[in-house]
Amino acid sequence: SMHCLPGLVPALSSLLGALALLQLSLYLRVPSRYGKHEERLCRPRGRLPARCAWFVQELPSFLVPALLLALRSPPRLEPLGCRLLCCLFCWHYFYRTFIYPFFTRGRPFPLQLLFFGTLFCIYNGFLQGYYLIYCAEYPNDWCTDIRFTSGLLLFLLGMGINIHSDLLLRQLRKPGEVTYKIPQGGLFTYVSGANYFGEIVEWFGFAIATWSLPAFAFAFFTLCCIGPRAYHHHRYYLKTFTDYPKSRKALIPFVF
Repeated sequence: SMHCLPGLVPALSSLLGALALLQLSLYLRVPSRYGKHEERLCRPRGRLPARCAWFVQELPSFLVPALLLALRSPPRLEPLGCRLLCCLFCWHYFYRTFIYPFFTRGRPFPLQLLFFGTLFCIYNGFLQGYYLIYCAEYPNDWCTDIRFTSGLLLFLLGMGINIHSDLLLRQLRKPGEVTYKIPQGGLFTYVSGANYFGEIVEWFGFAIATWSLPAFAFAFFTLCCIGPRAYHHHRYYLKTFTDYPKSRKALIPFVF
C-alpha cells in the first residue's frame, strides 16, 4: 500500500514553485492566447467547446485526491482538521468540475492549453491529496488553531468572491453572444480581475489553514498564473473601451 515518502513532498512542492516562476516569465509581458487575448489570425486548429474543456481540465483535481483516499488503508483522515482541509480542496474542484462548466459561456478552448492545464491538475491534485492523506500530521485541536480558522475564513471569502464574480461575468452575455463587455457590480467596481482576485485569496487562505509547503507552493503558482492575466485583462479593457472606469485597478483593490 502507499505510504508517505519524506523527501517527495518538498521535491514536488519545489518543482511547483519553479513552474510558477516559469509561468510568470512566460506570460508577464504577453498574455496566454485564449479568450479575449486570442490572436484571430492564427487561431489553433484543435479546439474544444468551453464547457467540455473546463470539465476535462478540472476533473483530475477532484478525482486524484478521491482515488488517493480510496487507496489508503484504513480509508480515513485524522484528525478532524485534516479531514476538513481535504474537503475544502475537493469542494472547490467539485464546483469547478461539475457546476461551473455547465454555466460558462466562454469561447472554445485550444487543445494545447487544455493538455497542459490537465497535466497541472493531475500533478497538483496528487501533491495536495498525497500530502493531506498520507503525510500531514496535525494536532487534534487544529480546527481551533488561529491559522486554521483565519485561513478558513479567507478561503470562504475568496471562494464567495470568485463564484459571485463568475456569475456577474456570465450575465454580461446572452446565450450565443461572444462579444466582450465591461464587467459591472461586486468587486468589479474596484478591480478588473475580481474573479482572479477571489481565487488568489481562496488559495492563500487554504495555504494558511493547511500551513504546509504544498499549499503555499500552489497559492504562489495561482498568483503567478492568474495575476498576470488579470493585468492583461485590465490593459485590454482600457484599450478597448473608451468609457472604462479609470479608477479601477488590475487585481488588488486600491493598490494594483
